[in-house]
Amino acid sequence: MHSEKISALPAVQTAGARSVYDFPVQLYSYDLFDKVRRTVPIIDAAVSKIIRLIGSFQIQCTDPRQQQALEHFFRTVPVGLTGQSVYSFLDSYLDSLLIYGNAVGEIVFDQKNSYIAGLWNGNIADIAVACGASPMDRQYFLHTQDGDKLLPHPERILFSALKPPSGGIYGISLLQGIPALANILLRIYESVGQNFDRAGNIRYAVTYKPSDSSDFAYAKERAETIAQEWSAGMQAAKCGEIRDFVSVGDIDIKVIGADADMPSTEIPVRQLLEQILSKLSVPPFLLGLSWSSTERMSAQQADILTSELEYYRRLLEPVIRKIALAFLQLNGSFSDISIIWDHINLQDEIELAQARLYSAQAQEIEQNLN
Repeated sequence: MHSEKISALPAVQTAGARSVYDFPVQLYSYDLFDKVRRTVPIIDAAVSKIIRLIGSFQIQCTDPRQQQALEHFFRTVPVGLTGQSVYSFLDSYLDSLLIYGNAVGEIVFDQKNSYIAGLWNGNIADIAVACGASPMDRQYFLHTQDGDKLLPHPERILFSALKPPSGGIYGISLLQGIPALANILLRIYESVGQNFDRAGNIRYAVTYKPSDSSDFAYAKERAETIAQEWSAGMQAAKCGEIRDFVSVGDIDIKVIGADADMPSTEIPVRQLLEQILSKLSVPPFLLGLSWSSTERMSAQQADILTSELEYYRRLLEPVIRKIALAFLQLNGSFSDISIIWDHINLQDEIELAQARLYSAQAQEIEQNLN
Protein backbone atom coordinates (compact mmCIF):
# COMPACT_ATOMS: atom_id res chain seq x y z
CA MET A 1 0.00 0.00 0.00
CA HIS A 2 2.87 2.32 0.75
CA SER A 3 4.43 1.64 -2.65
CA GLU A 4 1.12 2.40 -4.37
CA LYS A 5 1.05 5.90 -2.83
CA ILE A 6 4.62 6.56 -3.96
CA SER A 7 3.91 5.46 -7.54
CA ALA A 8 0.65 7.45 -7.69
CA LEU A 9 1.82 10.86 -6.56
CA PRO A 10 -0.87 13.56 -6.69
CA ALA A 11 -0.67 16.01 -9.59
CA VAL A 12 -0.52 19.67 -8.53
CA GLN A 13 -2.20 22.02 -10.97
CA THR A 14 -0.76 25.28 -9.73
CA ALA A 15 2.87 24.25 -9.44
CA GLY A 16 3.97 25.90 -12.68
CA ALA A 17 6.93 28.04 -13.66
CA ARG A 18 6.50 31.74 -14.17
CA SER A 19 6.20 32.63 -17.84
CA VAL A 20 6.92 35.78 -19.80
CA TYR A 21 3.34 35.48 -21.01
CA ASP A 22 2.10 36.93 -17.71
CA PHE A 23 0.42 40.30 -17.26
CA PRO A 24 3.31 42.82 -17.30
CA VAL A 25 1.72 45.29 -14.85
CA GLN A 26 0.90 42.61 -12.29
CA LEU A 27 4.29 40.96 -12.53
CA TYR A 28 5.96 44.33 -12.07
CA SER A 29 3.83 45.01 -8.99
CA TYR A 30 4.56 41.60 -7.45
CA ASP A 31 8.32 42.01 -7.90
CA LEU A 32 8.14 45.56 -6.57
CA PHE A 33 6.29 44.52 -3.42
CA ASP A 34 8.79 41.71 -2.87
CA LYS A 35 11.67 44.16 -3.14
CA VAL A 36 10.05 46.65 -0.76
CA ARG A 37 9.49 43.95 1.82
CA ARG A 38 13.07 42.70 1.58
CA THR A 39 14.70 46.14 1.77
CA VAL A 40 12.59 47.77 4.52
CA PRO A 41 12.75 45.58 7.65
CA ILE A 42 9.90 47.36 9.46
CA ILE A 43 7.46 46.39 6.68
CA ASP A 44 8.43 42.73 6.92
CA ALA A 45 8.15 42.92 10.71
CA ALA A 46 4.68 44.50 10.50
CA VAL A 47 3.36 41.88 8.07
CA SER A 48 4.80 39.04 10.17
CA LYS A 49 3.26 40.59 13.29
CA ILE A 50 -0.18 40.71 11.64
CA ILE A 51 0.05 37.04 10.63
CA ARG A 52 1.01 35.97 14.15
CA LEU A 53 -1.65 38.12 15.79
CA ILE A 54 -4.39 36.52 13.68
CA GLY A 55 -4.23 33.71 16.20
CA SER A 56 -5.47 30.16 16.01
CA PHE A 57 -8.93 28.64 15.87
CA GLN A 58 -10.90 25.56 16.73
CA ILE A 59 -12.97 23.68 14.17
CA GLN A 60 -16.25 22.13 15.30
CA CYS A 61 -18.32 19.69 13.28
CA THR A 62 -22.06 19.19 13.70
CA ASP A 63 -21.45 15.46 13.40
CA PRO A 64 -19.64 14.37 16.60
CA ARG A 65 -18.44 11.19 14.89
CA GLN A 66 -16.33 13.23 12.45
CA GLN A 67 -14.93 15.68 15.01
CA GLN A 68 -11.80 13.76 15.95
CA ALA A 69 -10.96 12.85 12.34
CA LEU A 70 -11.41 16.47 11.24
CA GLU A 71 -9.14 17.79 13.99
CA HIS A 72 -6.50 15.16 13.15
CA PHE A 73 -6.68 16.14 9.48
CA PHE A 74 -6.22 19.85 10.29
CA ARG A 75 -3.13 19.05 12.39
CA THR A 76 -1.43 16.56 10.05
CA VAL A 77 -2.32 17.42 6.45
CA PRO A 78 0.85 17.93 4.37
CA VAL A 79 1.45 21.41 2.98
CA GLY A 80 3.83 21.53 0.03
CA LEU A 81 7.21 19.89 0.60
CA THR A 82 8.01 21.11 4.10
CA GLY A 83 4.80 22.25 5.84
CA GLN A 84 2.17 20.44 7.82
CA SER A 85 -1.28 21.40 9.14
CA VAL A 86 -3.93 23.76 7.85
CA TYR A 87 -2.52 26.46 10.13
CA SER A 88 0.80 26.37 8.30
CA PHE A 89 -1.03 26.62 4.99
CA LEU A 90 -3.06 29.62 6.18
CA ASP A 91 0.07 31.48 7.35
CA SER A 92 1.56 31.37 3.83
CA TYR A 93 -1.84 32.01 2.29
CA LEU A 94 -2.41 35.16 4.38
CA ASP A 95 1.15 36.32 3.71
CA SER A 96 0.50 36.24 -0.04
CA LEU A 97 -2.86 37.93 0.44
CA LEU A 98 -1.33 40.85 2.34
CA ILE A 99 1.75 41.35 0.16
CA TYR A 100 0.21 40.83 -3.29
CA GLY A 101 -3.47 41.49 -2.61
CA ASN A 102 -4.28 37.98 -3.86
CA ALA A 103 -3.64 34.45 -2.69
CA VAL A 104 -4.08 31.11 -4.39
CA GLY A 105 -3.93 27.57 -3.06
CA GLU A 106 -5.14 24.13 -3.98
CA ILE A 107 -6.71 21.12 -2.33
CA VAL A 108 -4.62 18.29 -3.77
CA PHE A 109 -6.31 14.91 -4.20
CA ASP A 110 -4.77 11.56 -4.97
CA GLN A 111 -5.19 10.19 -8.47
CA LYS A 112 -8.27 8.18 -7.48
CA ASN A 113 -9.87 11.17 -5.75
CA SER A 114 -10.36 9.07 -2.64
CA TYR A 115 -8.59 11.26 -0.09
CA ILE A 116 -6.92 14.67 0.27
CA ALA A 117 -3.20 14.19 -0.30
CA GLY A 118 -2.25 17.68 0.87
CA LEU A 119 -2.56 21.41 0.43
CA TRP A 120 -0.52 23.59 -1.89
CA ASN A 121 0.35 27.28 -1.63
CA GLY A 122 0.47 28.48 -5.22
CA ASN A 123 2.39 31.40 -6.64
CA ILE A 124 -0.17 34.04 -7.57
CA ALA A 125 2.09 35.23 -10.39
CA ASP A 126 1.58 31.85 -12.10
CA ILE A 127 -2.22 32.04 -12.07
CA ALA A 128 -4.71 34.15 -14.03
CA VAL A 129 -8.36 34.41 -13.03
CA ALA A 130 -11.17 35.15 -15.48
CA CYS A 131 -14.95 34.97 -15.61
CA GLY A 132 -16.48 31.81 -17.02
CA ALA A 133 -19.92 31.35 -18.51
CA SER A 134 -21.37 33.80 -15.98
CA PRO A 135 -19.89 36.59 -13.83
CA MET A 136 -20.20 34.28 -10.81
CA ASP A 137 -18.27 31.48 -12.54
CA ARG A 138 -14.51 31.70 -12.14
CA GLN A 139 -11.95 30.06 -14.38
CA TYR A 140 -8.29 29.64 -13.52
CA PHE A 141 -5.43 29.60 -16.01
CA LEU A 142 -1.87 28.46 -15.40
CA HIS A 143 0.83 30.43 -17.20
CA THR A 144 3.17 28.11 -19.08
CA GLN A 145 5.78 28.53 -21.79
CA ASP A 146 3.20 27.35 -24.33
CA GLY A 147 0.54 29.85 -23.23
CA ASP A 148 -2.25 29.89 -20.69
CA LYS A 149 -3.59 26.48 -19.70
CA LEU A 150 -7.15 26.19 -18.37
CA LEU A 151 -7.18 24.30 -15.07
CA PRO A 152 -9.65 21.39 -15.33
CA HIS A 153 -10.73 21.33 -11.66
CA PRO A 154 -11.56 24.86 -10.50
CA GLU A 155 -13.50 23.48 -7.53
CA ARG A 156 -10.17 22.49 -5.96
CA ILE A 157 -8.66 25.96 -6.22
CA LEU A 158 -8.64 28.32 -3.25
CA PHE A 159 -8.52 31.98 -4.23
CA SER A 160 -8.94 35.17 -2.20
CA ALA A 161 -8.66 38.85 -3.09
CA LEU A 162 -7.99 41.69 -0.66
CA LYS A 163 -10.38 44.61 -1.12
CA PRO A 164 -10.93 44.14 -4.87
CA PRO A 165 -12.44 47.13 -6.69
CA SER A 166 -16.08 46.98 -7.64
CA GLY A 167 -16.49 44.52 -10.51
CA GLY A 168 -12.84 43.53 -10.32
CA ILE A 169 -11.28 40.16 -9.76
CA TYR A 170 -7.86 40.97 -8.37
CA GLY A 171 -7.36 42.55 -4.97
CA ILE A 172 -5.20 45.44 -3.83
CA SER A 173 -1.99 44.83 -1.93
CA LEU A 174 -1.62 46.10 1.61
CA LEU A 175 1.63 47.68 0.40
CA GLN A 176 -0.12 49.75 -2.28
CA GLY A 177 1.32 53.28 -2.13
CA ILE A 178 4.20 52.30 0.15
CA PRO A 179 6.95 51.81 -2.52
CA ALA A 180 7.17 55.58 -3.10
CA LEU A 181 7.60 56.23 0.63
CA ALA A 182 10.04 53.33 0.96
CA ASN A 183 12.14 54.77 -1.86
CA ILE A 184 12.49 58.09 -0.02
CA LEU A 185 13.24 56.31 3.25
CA LEU A 186 15.98 54.20 1.69
CA ARG A 187 17.53 57.29 0.10
CA ILE A 188 17.70 58.93 3.53
CA TYR A 189 19.37 55.87 5.02
CA GLU A 190 21.78 55.72 2.10
CA SER A 191 22.72 59.38 2.58
CA VAL A 192 23.25 58.75 6.30
CA GLY A 193 25.71 55.99 5.44
CA GLN A 194 27.51 58.21 2.94
CA ASN A 195 27.74 61.07 5.43
CA PHE A 196 29.25 58.78 8.05
CA ASP A 197 31.75 57.51 5.48
CA ARG A 198 32.78 61.09 4.83
CA ALA A 199 32.51 62.72 8.25
CA GLY A 200 32.23 59.81 10.65
CA ASN A 201 35.68 58.52 9.77
CA ILE A 202 37.69 61.49 11.03
CA ARG A 203 40.38 62.80 8.72
CA TYR A 204 42.92 65.49 9.54
CA ALA A 205 44.38 68.39 7.59
CA VAL A 206 47.97 69.15 8.71
CA THR A 207 49.19 72.52 7.42
CA TYR A 208 52.81 73.68 7.75
CA LYS A 209 53.36 77.44 7.44
CA PRO A 210 56.98 78.60 6.90
CA SER A 211 57.75 81.69 8.96
CA ASP A 212 60.80 83.15 7.19
CA SER A 213 63.03 82.73 4.15
CA SER A 214 65.12 79.98 5.77
CA ASP A 215 62.00 77.98 6.39
CA PHE A 216 60.94 78.43 2.77
CA ALA A 217 64.21 76.92 1.62
CA TYR A 218 63.58 73.68 3.48
CA ALA A 219 59.77 73.72 3.33
CA LYS A 220 59.51 70.65 1.12
CA GLU A 221 61.82 68.50 3.26
CA ARG A 222 60.13 69.57 6.49
CA ALA A 223 56.66 68.94 5.04
CA GLU A 224 57.67 65.41 4.03
CA THR A 225 59.13 64.76 7.50
CA ILE A 226 55.94 66.04 9.17
CA ALA A 227 53.84 63.85 6.87
CA GLN A 228 55.90 60.75 7.68
CA GLU A 229 55.76 61.34 11.43
CA TRP A 230 52.02 62.04 11.36
CA SER A 231 51.36 58.90 9.33
CA ALA A 232 53.49 56.83 11.70
CA GLY A 233 51.56 58.21 14.68
CA MET A 234 48.21 57.31 13.07
CA GLN A 235 49.39 53.79 12.23
CA ALA A 236 50.63 53.29 15.79
CA ALA A 237 47.24 54.32 17.14
CA LYS A 238 45.64 51.40 15.25
CA CYS A 239 47.82 49.01 17.28
CA GLY A 240 46.92 50.69 20.56
CA GLU A 241 50.21 52.57 20.90
CA ILE A 242 50.04 56.22 21.91
CA ARG A 243 52.70 58.28 20.15
CA ASP A 244 53.09 62.03 20.57
CA PHE A 245 53.66 64.29 17.61
CA VAL A 246 56.45 66.82 18.23
CA SER A 247 57.41 69.46 15.67
CA VAL A 248 59.04 72.84 15.34
CA GLY A 249 57.41 75.73 13.50
CA ASP A 250 53.93 76.96 12.76
CA ILE A 251 51.80 73.83 12.22
CA ASP A 252 48.01 73.87 12.11
CA ILE A 253 46.02 70.62 12.59
CA LYS A 254 42.28 70.58 11.90
CA VAL A 255 39.63 67.92 11.47
CA ILE A 256 38.24 67.94 7.93
CA GLY A 257 34.52 68.72 7.96
CA ALA A 258 34.37 69.47 11.69
CA ASP A 259 32.51 72.73 11.04
CA ALA A 260 29.69 70.98 9.14
CA ASP A 261 27.01 69.32 11.30
CA MET A 262 25.41 66.06 10.29
CA PRO A 263 21.85 66.74 9.02
CA SER A 264 19.16 65.48 11.39
CA THR A 265 17.02 62.68 9.93
CA GLU A 266 14.82 62.03 12.94
CA ILE A 267 11.83 64.10 11.79
CA PRO A 268 11.66 63.00 8.11
CA VAL A 269 12.25 59.34 9.00
CA ARG A 270 9.54 59.43 11.62
CA GLN A 271 7.09 61.09 9.23
CA LEU A 272 7.73 58.40 6.63
CA LEU A 273 7.37 55.60 9.17
CA GLU A 274 4.11 57.12 10.42
CA GLN A 275 2.71 57.03 6.89
CA ILE A 276 3.86 53.43 6.37
CA LEU A 277 2.48 52.18 9.68
CA SER A 278 -0.82 53.98 9.18
CA LYS A 279 -1.21 52.08 5.90
CA LEU A 280 -0.37 48.79 7.59
CA SER A 281 -2.62 49.61 10.60
CA VAL A 282 0.03 48.40 13.04
CA PRO A 283 0.58 50.45 16.23
CA PRO A 284 4.19 51.65 16.62
CA PHE A 285 4.59 50.07 20.07
CA LEU A 286 4.11 46.59 18.60
CA LEU A 287 7.26 47.11 16.53
CA GLY A 288 9.40 48.46 19.37
CA LEU A 289 9.12 52.13 18.39
CA SER A 290 9.08 54.18 21.58
CA TRP A 291 7.20 57.16 20.24
CA SER A 292 5.44 59.34 22.77
CA SER A 293 1.97 57.94 23.40
CA THR A 294 -0.47 57.78 26.25
CA GLU A 295 -2.14 54.73 27.73
CA ARG A 296 -5.45 55.75 26.17
CA MET A 297 -3.84 56.19 22.76
CA SER A 298 -2.26 52.72 22.98
CA ALA A 299 -5.65 51.21 23.84
CA GLN A 300 -7.28 52.93 20.87
CA GLN A 301 -4.55 51.73 18.52
CA ALA A 302 -5.01 48.20 19.86
CA ASP A 303 -8.75 48.40 19.15
CA ILE A 304 -8.08 49.52 15.58
CA LEU A 305 -5.66 46.63 15.05
CA THR A 306 -8.22 44.21 16.51
CA SER A 307 -10.80 45.29 13.94
CA GLU A 308 -8.25 44.80 11.16
CA LEU A 309 -7.43 41.30 12.40
CA GLU A 310 -11.12 40.40 12.51
CA TYR A 311 -11.45 41.53 8.90
CA TYR A 312 -8.58 39.25 7.83
CA ARG A 313 -10.21 36.40 9.72
CA ARG A 314 -13.39 36.88 7.69
CA LEU A 315 -11.33 36.54 4.52
CA LEU A 316 -9.81 33.27 5.73
CA GLU A 317 -13.05 31.66 6.92
CA PRO A 318 -14.32 30.67 3.42
CA VAL A 319 -10.97 29.00 2.73
CA ILE A 320 -11.08 27.07 6.01
CA ARG A 321 -14.69 26.06 5.41
CA LYS A 322 -13.98 24.82 1.89
CA ILE A 323 -11.10 22.63 3.08
CA ALA A 324 -13.10 21.20 5.98
CA LEU A 325 -16.19 20.44 3.90
CA ALA A 326 -14.08 18.76 1.20
CA PHE A 327 -12.59 16.45 3.84
CA LEU A 328 -15.99 15.63 5.35
CA GLN A 329 -17.60 14.91 1.98
CA LEU A 330 -14.80 12.52 1.08
CA ASN A 331 -15.56 10.73 4.35
CA GLY A 332 -19.22 10.42 3.40
CA SER A 333 -20.46 13.15 5.73
CA PHE A 334 -22.42 16.23 4.62
CA SER A 335 -22.50 17.85 8.06
CA ASP A 336 -21.68 21.50 8.58
CA ILE A 337 -18.80 23.06 10.51
CA SER A 338 -18.25 26.13 12.62
CA ILE A 339 -15.02 28.07 13.20
CA ILE A 340 -14.26 29.36 16.68
CA TRP A 341 -11.38 31.82 16.72
CA ASP A 342 -9.22 32.44 19.75
CA HIS A 343 -9.88 35.71 21.51
CA ILE A 344 -7.64 38.54 20.29
CA ASN A 345 -5.87 39.89 23.35
CA LEU A 346 -3.22 42.56 22.91
CA GLN A 347 -2.94 43.29 26.63
CA ASP A 348 0.43 41.57 26.93
CA GLU A 349 1.75 43.52 23.96
CA ILE A 350 0.48 46.79 25.44
CA GLU A 351 2.10 46.08 28.80
CA LEU A 352 5.43 45.28 27.16
CA ALA A 353 5.19 48.45 25.08
CA GLN A 354 4.41 50.54 28.17
CA ALA A 355 7.39 49.03 29.98
CA ARG A 356 9.66 49.98 27.06
CA LEU A 357 8.14 53.47 27.00
CA TYR A 358 8.68 54.00 30.72
CA SER A 359 12.26 52.73 30.44
CA ALA A 360 12.99 55.12 27.56
CA GLN A 361 11.48 58.04 29.46
CA ALA A 362 13.51 57.23 32.57
CA GLN A 363 16.68 57.00 30.50
CA GLU A 364 15.95 60.36 28.90
CA ILE A 365 15.41 61.97 32.33
CA GLU A 366 18.68 60.53 33.62
CA GLN A 367 20.56 61.87 30.61
CA ASN A 368 19.10 65.34 31.12
CA LEU A 369 20.11 65.32 34.80
CA ASN A 370 23.67 64.40 33.91
